[in-house]
Amino acid sequence: MPQLWQGRASKAVDSRVNDFNSSIRFDARMIEQDIRGSMVHSAMLGRQGIISQQDVEDIHKGLEGILADLHSGALEIDPAAEDVHTFVEQTLTARIGDAGKRLHTGRSRNDQVALDIRLWMRDESEALQAGIRELIEALCRQAEAAAGYVMPGYTHLQRAQPVTFGHQLMAYAWMLLRDLGRLKDAAARMDAECPLGSGALAGTTYPIDRQYTARELGFDAPCANSIDGVSDRDFCIEFVSAVATCMMHLSRLSEEIILWCSWEFKFVELDDAFTTGSSIMPQKKNPDVTELIRGKTGRVYGDLNTLLVMMKGIPLAYDKDMQEDKEAVFDAADTLALCLRTLTPMLDTMRPLPENMRRAAAKGFINATDCADYLTKKGMPFRDAYKCTGTMVAACIAADKTLEELTLEEFQSYSPLFEQDVYHAIDLTTCCEGRTSYGGPAKASVLDQIAKVRAKLAEE
Repeated sequence: MPQLWQGRASKAVDSRVNDFNSSIRFDARMIEQDIRGSMVHSAMLGRQGIISQQDVEDIHKGLEGILADLHSGALEIDPAAEDVHTFVEQTLTARIGDAGKRLHTGRSRNDQVALDIRLWMRDESEALQAGIRELIEALCRQAEAAAGYVMPGYTHLQRAQPVTFGHQLMAYAWMLLRDLGRLKDAAARMDAECPLGSGALAGTTYPIDRQYTARELGFDAPCANSIDGVSDRDFCIEFVSAVATCMMHLSRLSEEIILWCSWEFKFVELDDAFTTGSSIMPQKKNPDVTELIRGKTGRVYGDLNTLLVMMKGIPLAYDKDMQEDKEAVFDAADTLALCLRTLTPMLDTMRPLPENMRRAAAKGFINATDCADYLTKKGMPFRDAYKCTGTMVAACIAADKTLEELTLEEFQSYSPLFEQDVYHAIDLTTCCEGRTSYGGPAKASVLDQIAKVRAKLAEE
């Protein structure tokens, strides 16, 4: 295919430069958005009397035919085309003649691509948000069933205080809700201004109606500065930043699942359909899904860094460096979509093992804080209670006992404040249920969190 810009040069571009310059292999995925933008642009040209209504009808019929043929397989994208814009325009011209050549009146590929990537990201953001909502629902379902399963909560990966499995899972639900908010915020800023009509950088002498095209394409208003309209990629950076943050949350959850399903923890059992085996060790059941999510997170971080480095030193307005934006954006979105699509059913089919959680909680002295609080409520200063309980824990470790296994006489050898009710105070279920502060691990609190998260999802 000839280049859209031929005419200025006196000789053909080297084929190696054409290959290097071409973006059709990746920007072809924006073809629906490119056609959507072209139909609105041509309708505006007709409304303004810049092209005839017959041209508008021919252009729309031709564009609809291209899209239909692509969907049916009757038309394939030409890999020799420089980019998706070239392919659409030249295919259109081949089908409808001179009217196709008038389509590009009053615009540049610079504002065209800035529009296409925005429209593509709008569609993709909506799909990603739907995937995140499904994952949150899966977390809520598991948390609801496990709202009373006592497990050790950790700090520094050391057993710290008693929580419930439902409480632990809901921490990730709240993280993912914030991810939804970030994607929505990024989309709102992206949709605030439409770049179409900015031209190459300085607008156009044609009497175009930018308010019309912005409105018809779902934007709040046209970009107020034509240079900014074609040289802005903040919206790409913000979108991928939101995706990277979501991947970070998925990676943290994946790391916990990897630990939980190991023999050392054995808090959960993954369904066979979401694990793999070993070619040499028949006993293995590997959490490959979560390991891959953990690894792919670094890939998305790389996409974000690509965009930041790409933009940090280029002058206004458009520079060819900016062609690199699409592969980074596409890869980040594709990676998150793939991870969400795989992790959600894995979580839905995951089987918690509450007996193992409870056993680990009992052996971790995670009720030591509650024991100290018991003494404090009896009148002992907290620091003294802390020291007394620490001494008891050290003695229990040496004797291979838990606090619950101490006799009342042994308790009273440390302090006469201990009475029979100490056993109720340090019971693990009591420890969880006693934490009634807002957002805590008590079963009622977990169920309240689930209700609040579901209400927020319903608001969406």
